[in-house]
Amino acid sequence: MSVSVPSNDKEVKIRPKLLTCLKTYTRQDFTADLIAGLTVGLVALPLAMAFGIASGVTPQAGIYTAVVAGFIISALGGSRVQIGGPTGAFVVIVAGIIGKFGLGGLYMVTLMAGILLIVMAITGLGAAVKFIPRPVTIGFTNGIALLIASTQIKDFLGLTTPSVPSEFLPRMRVLAEHIRTINPSPILLGAGSLAVILLIPQFTKKIPGSIIALLLGTVAAALLHLPVATIGSKFGGIPLGLPKFAIPTFQPELILPLLPSAFTVAFLAAIESLLSAVVADSMSGDKHDSNTELMAQGIANLASPLFGGIPATGAIARTATNVRSGAKTPVAGIVHALTLLFILMVAAPLARFIPLGTLAAVLFVVAYNMGEWRGIPSILKLSRADIAVWLATFALTVFADLTVAVEVGVGLASLLYIHRISQTTTVTRVTEEYIENARPHILQDKEVPPYVAILRIHGPFLFGTTDKLGEETSDLSLFPRVIVLRLRNMTAIDATGLHALEVLSDRLKKAGKTLLLCGARDQPAQFLEQSEFREHIGRNNIQPHVEAALERAKEIGEGLEREGQEFVRG
Repeated sequence: MSVSVPSNDKEVKIRPKLLTCLKTYTRQDFTADLIAGLTVGLVALPLAMAFGIASGVTPQAGIYTAVVAGFIISALGGSRVQIGGPTGAFVVIVAGIIGKFGLGGLYMVTLMAGILLIVMAITGLGAAVKFIPRPVTIGFTNGIALLIASTQIKDFLGLTTPSVPSEFLPRMRVLAEHIRTINPSPILLGAGSLAVILLIPQFTKKIPGSIIALLLGTVAAALLHLPVATIGSKFGGIPLGLPKFAIPTFQPELILPLLPSAFTVAFLAAIESLLSAVVADSMSGDKHDSNTELMAQGIANLASPLFGGIPATGAIARTATNVRSGAKTPVAGIVHALTLLFILMVAAPLARFIPLGTLAAVLFVVAYNMGEWRGIPSILKLSRADIAVWLATFALTVFADLTVAVEVGVGLASLLYIHRISQTTTVTRVTEEYIENARPHILQDKEVPPYVAILRIHGPFLFGTTDKLGEETSDLSLFPRVIVLRLRNMTAIDATGLHALEVLSDRLKKAGKTLLLCGARDQPAQFLEQSEFREHIGRNNIQPHVEAALERAKEIGEGLEREGQEFVRG
């Protein structure tokens, strides 16, 4: 399947990666994909059930989503190794939708989000996702992680409570009021499961800790007859067989009330799927097609509710597991979906013994890993305006609503963007001093050694523009040992731009290359200093102008030459 659709002056081509990969597919590729797909299928099992339960639906709804959406995303997507299914990003908003509009409302939201994703793909609007600044993404990711963890406290502690509210503060109030009903058995089982999940990777990377914890926790609960809540005691188990096809009831009067939630689901699906695809590219060396990926995400979300599923998107952790397990093509993702389907057809009754405390431990680890907590210190070193955007997004995600959080966060970031752009306009008189000061910055009279490449950034380097740096440096093998990034004409930078520079610096270090920055003007120079970026890249690698940067590059080149001579003598 290959579809070309006009979008403004460009033609958007929708072509699944699977078609490209099958042209040169080999038996060795299938063997690698089979092993990777089976591995990811087992990893996805506890996650799918846990996401289903945390979202306020049944555990089988999470598995159905992983089977149906996972198959479609791999078969029709624009990434070689992307794995799709239910993720933590949707837990909070899905629970909120069900609380207000029931399952029928959730199915309508998922269908509407699927349509919006298809529209993004056809029109090329998927590129709009890059206009979400880093303080906003970190803010709502932090908030979602905290909310996910809070939903698992009851099962982890074995509390006996009435219906727990979906809002954060009322939920915590109910949990605090019933803290005396704490049950030691679920705590011991959950803590043991948590320890297994965290310790297993220290000994082996081949067997996921969540699978070991799931098996050990289930066996312990069943053989020791522990007084703990299980999937069987709470949900009656998981039905054996294929998910049933059913067209959801269409309620026209709910379209407008559900539209903000549909936009939020589509927004989250687009962000997480494309972010996951970027991670997959960096690990596999491939380059995904954003529009094709969004088309697949849209079709998957149209199909998921027809089989009792929930919203789906690309899953970063499962995609990374897929790559580490040796996946070569989208066939691995298809095998992952078929593995879960086989479990549904054969081993579903055994799931009734799985303790909820173990699944709570799985979600605690998921919440920690997805929270981007390490990004908070870097945000706190930025300007007060950036901190305010992050804090507002985080607070609104936790205490209000994810839809409101994203809207307010993007609104504040847009105002900050306008403010920074306004500061880039300057009017100054050209004097002799100005001309003399500009001489070290010009390139016309400079000799550039063969082991040095110079790149320049022209204009503001803010959210929405940073992907251009990644595109220009996508293949680092084309660049020499030293890259000089000339910032003389970069008028402004923000947290997203700074993060892009950090990513490039880290990529170059892994490739054995060096990044030098030079010529930063007032706002960028102050921003780099304030965020302690100088320590990250090395103070000697940030120079006042290109003349000094070339001198620094010469030092690096001479050092490399000495290392080569010593290696030959050795």
